Amino acid sequence: MPPPSSSTKRLLREASELTTHPSPYFHAAPISESNLFDWHFTIQGPPSPSPYANGLYHGRIVLPPTYPLRPPSFRFLTPSGRFEVNREICLSISGHHEETWQPAWGIRTALIALRSFMDGDARGQVGGLDVGAEVRRRYAVESRAWCCEGCEWCAGRRNEVVMAEWRGFCAERGGDISASSGTGNPNTTTHTPTTTAPAHTTASTDEATSTPTSASPQAQTQTQAQTQTQPLTPTPTTTTTTPQLQLQPPPQLQSQLNQQQPLPTPPQETPWLDRAIIGVVIALTIMILRRLAREDME
Repeated sequence: MPPPSSSTKRLLREASELTTHPSPYFHAAPISESNLFDWHFTIQGPPSPSPYANGLYHGRIVLPPTYPLRPPSFRFLTPSGRFEVNREICLSISGHHEETWQPAWGIRTALIALRSFMDGDARGQVGGLDVGAEVRRRYAVESRAWCCEGCEWCAGRRNEVVMAEWRGFCAERGGDISASSGTGNPNTTTHTPTTTAPAHTTASTDEATSTPTSASPQAQTQTQAQTQTQPLTPTPTTTTTTPQLQLQPPPQLQSQLNQQQPLPTPPQETPWLDRAIIGVVIALTIMILRRLAREDME
């Protein structure tokens, strides 16, 4: 049996990390133990007043054999009114934008960005839809009863059953699931990765802006350790039939990003400049001495 490839090792590590540090807002795993390059995910919509707030959406992630050197692709299987069903969608973290992909990003990073991106406008985005808010709210309610037959985790169960079981798993590890279950403070979560949400998002995501309030000391320690190592979440961009829309981070995260930029190195004096200054001083001294000598002779 050949040894596992670097891609396989990376995917096994990411699957383990998603279980060790679970988020109550999304679940993702390979469709089977024998296929690590085809994942399914279930994700909760952005918080109210987003029309997707009550939605639970299921989708698919296909990873290339050279992952993470090349980006994965994403598609939604649950109707949402935001993305076309079973069609690859365009993000700066997807195969549509290989030039912007960074191998340090991962599946967790992508799901946080994807959840943030849902509240943006499609504006001709590949795989995007523009429908009314009422239609999206109706899809959100219907999404809870949607079933997936294609992955071992769901096994034909409704999205709401899958997420209820997953939130129970998160609670066993000291996580606060009140916001994700529709009660309590919507800005409370147990995972605080550094992330940038699209500027066109009408409501900031729970996952990107909240801080832990009721997690156990052990869970808080794990969260702090993960925050220090979690790479920045990329700002999603869209491929459109019109000029591409660039989405920038919101003001509340801009200061954090500015702090991470390297400070400019002050210019240093070079050796030749020092020698030039010394030469000028010597020349002035000689001129003064000659003038004094002439005055004495006169």
